[in-house]
Amino acid sequence: MTACLIARDEERRLPACLQTLGFCDEVVVVDGGSHDRTIEIARAAGARVIENPWPGFAAQRNVALDHAQGDWVLEIDADERVSPELAAEVGAMLAAPPARMQMAAIPMRDVFLGRPLGPSARYPRYRHRLFRRDAYRHDDTRTVHEGLWPDGPVLALAGELEHRLADGWGEAIGDTLRYARLEGGQRPRTGPLATLGAALPRPLAKLAYRTLLYGGWRDGWRGLAKIGLECGGDSLAALYGLRLGTGAEPAEPPRIGPLRFVGIAIAPGDAVRLGAWLAGAAEMGGDVSLVCRDAPAGLAVPVRELSGGGPGALARALDAEDQIRPIDALLAAGRRERALLRFCPRALRGGVPPLRPEWAVGAAVSDVQERLREPG
Repeated sequence: MTACLIARDEERRLPACLQTLGFCDEVVVVDGGSHDRTIEIARAAGARVIENPWPGFAAQRNVALDHAQGDWVLEIDADERVSPELAAEVGAMLAAPPARMQMAAIPMRDVFLGRPLGPSARYPRYRHRLFRRDAYRHDDTRTVHEGLWPDGPVLALAGELEHRLADGWGEAIGDTLRYARLEGGQRPRTGPLATLGAALPRPLAKLAYRTLLYGGWRDGWRGLAKIGLECGGDSLAALYGLRLGTGAEPAEPPRIGPLRFVGIAIAPGDAVRLGAWLAGAAEMGGDVSLVCRDAPAGLAVPVRELSGGGPGALARALDAEDQIRPIDALLAAGRRERALLRFCPRALRGGVPPLRPEWAVGAAVSDVQERLREPG
């Protein structure tokens, strides 16, 4: 396996990152024009260094992929650290890769102003950083948010990738301004009214959802500060887009691969019923998962435990499932589950209205396929 890093002027953070990569067969560092000791540090640690003038995040990551030799690749940044648990889990997975899977999602634990964050940072905030080298490429039309888009089932790992964010307020504000400018530069140029809508109502709605529904307040003042900076960055990106936008925002990728079904059950008895339905969908090639409380043993589908019975717990669980791979359709056990869904953000409700477990699996799958093909 190859660990791939892109770096520029990272002498302060790179050594600690490289120290956590001892389980990898090789480390490739692509340097984008450092003026400090980044290259020297990387070579001293045994990494293979490629010097390439900075072409942008996505293009630089593709350069790293082009020089990797392992069948599997772990993408990591200088401000990230592989936990011992994750290193052991990755080693076990590579020894016996799961069938049908070419990608794994890794939980990202943000450390902000010296403390780890939870719900305010949408933990587990899965990132698709581990994948078969020949299966994926980055979209080099993107200036930021250059992540990969899974086209099939994804293995959700438990070990964390620690992300060391800003240690001080100056760095935190500087990062917000820099990413807002990059985001604004890849937005389509809009008029003043559309820009105002993107700069005010949407960030305010995000602030409310992240603070209250997702429970971001639980992380204290650091969590609230992190949410506030993200929402402020969204507003700035919209304003930057008015001036810097290119009018050619990269299109979202089409829905590809098997349909993604996620079941929701509060009662254990319903979990068994939904588990059987989802297992039938999996036999038809579907990508399935079940969100429930007190899951009984023996379920034949992946399970995510609900931390509570309220809308906040459900929103957090669905958000995690959607991070792993976007949800096409939800399967709600009954009225209670459908009522809770009304409080969840629309983006987490799938592409079609919730399915019911009494519907025949084959007919429901065909109906979802047809609905998702409909324009708009």
